[in-house]
Amino acid sequence: MKYESQRIAWLFFATSMALFSLQIVYGFIMGFAHMGFDVLHDVIPFHVARTTHLNLLVVWLLCGFMGAAYYIVPEEVEREILWPRIAKLQWASLVAVGLVAIIGFHFQWFEGRKFLEIPRELDWLVVVNVVTFIVNIGGTMLKGRRLTTTSCVLFFGLLMSALLYLPGMIDTDHQTHDSYWRWWVVHLWVEGVWELIMGGIMAFLLIKLTGIDREVIEKWLYVIVGVTFLSGILGTGHHYYYIGAPRYWLMIGGAFSALEPLAFLGMAIYAITMARKGGRKHPNRDALGWTIGCSIMSFVGAGFLGFAHTLPSVNMYTHGTLVTAMHGHMAFWGAYAMLVLGVISYALPQLTGRKVHDGALASFAFWCSNIGMVAMTVAFAIAGIAQVYLERRMGMDFLAVQEEIEVHFIGLVLAATVFALGVGAYVVNFVRAGKPVGEVAQGADRSTADAAEARRVLGTEAQA
Repeated sequence: MKYESQRIAWLFFATSMALFSLQIVYGFIMGFAHMGFDVLHDVIPFHVARTTHLNLLVVWLLCGFMGAAYYIVPEEVEREILWPRIAKLQWASLVAVGLVAIIGFHFQWFEGRKFLEIPRELDWLVVVNVVTFIVNIGGTMLKGRRLTTTSCVLFFGLLMSALLYLPGMIDTDHQTHDSYWRWWVVHLWVEGVWELIMGGIMAFLLIKLTGIDREVIEKWLYVIVGVTFLSGILGTGHHYYYIGAPRYWLMIGGAFSALEPLAFLGMAIYAITMARKGGRKHPNRDALGWTIGCSIMSFVGAGFLGFAHTLPSVNMYTHGTLVTAMHGHMAFWGAYAMLVLGVISYALPQLTGRKVHDGALASFAFWCSNIGMVAMTVAFAIAGIAQVYLERRMGMDFLAVQEEIEVHFIGLVLAATVFALGVGAYVVNFVRAGKPVGEVAQGADRSTADAAEARRVLGTEAQA
């Protein structure tokens, strides 16, 4: 660890781990409900469990991205975070908003718009929180000793994520208009600017873990950014097929969605090539495994499985079925969850001074969680194909089909159990590492005033 203020990242990482664990709990509630054992229905109805599950995913990933930025940006620009105290307050306010939202869901306090369910009152607090974060990171970069492509791509991805949250707050009483703006947020996040965040974090990790020259890695980053924007923006059209939008979106959405896998394929080739060419044998093989695994699994989940059911002629049957859940689970896991786990695996030994990344538990967490996710994806695929055939081809009633496919959720819950064991092992490793007590590297290039201010704010004089 080079800078005192990098310790702030641990707060966001710890929050991510807690929310991720809670998300899995709600996933099991839904899994058992699909099996016909909805014993918690009077306390946690299915729609509440689903709303909580989806929004926990968004919040814990955003916490992970923010933590990554607070860790990466100081090293990239060679200075302490501009306002460490503000960063800690921003974390506390984010946790407070998240807790209020989760509790509110259980009292039916939400908007009912998938992925954007939090009430409008909390929306404004989220905007204030994220703007504070962006100003802090942006100010740090402006006052830094250097600007790198890696830090700029990461910051631009974070900035656009904040700006693209605003269209989801446009008031409308028309279902088509509401869906139109909602997908500006959801699609352009996960298949647009979040890919820039992914590219920036992955570039940082590959520079640190492989020993490949920064110039080589950042040239690849330019290509990935270009392909992401070429395909991702107009690829939004595959969400407009059946919401009442003009028919030309069928052609636009289908054509550009077919190009979207190229960005993820590029990331996979990029990461694997850099790892193979790298001459550095970094001791943290766990972080490298998560980084390379992220690139491969994101191509499978977000790229290949997304393309498999995004063309209009196919999506006409698969839209709104468990086939979408098949794609969504693997895509979010591969592209973003593994990325957050990768940056935590790299940063944690630096922050805490404890090398828990090279043990058997770390390997178990990696393989068990990935095997479990692959098995879950297969289970969703089988259930989804059965649902498509019975519901869309044979014309059976939706609820009758749900009863017919209950048996497939037995396999899904078993696969989810394997996945949860792997994630549980990762969380145990995180807890074992403890709080940040690692020493700041001697000779780190930072101003004396910056270091003194960070030590004062963070209260770490004793450890440093």
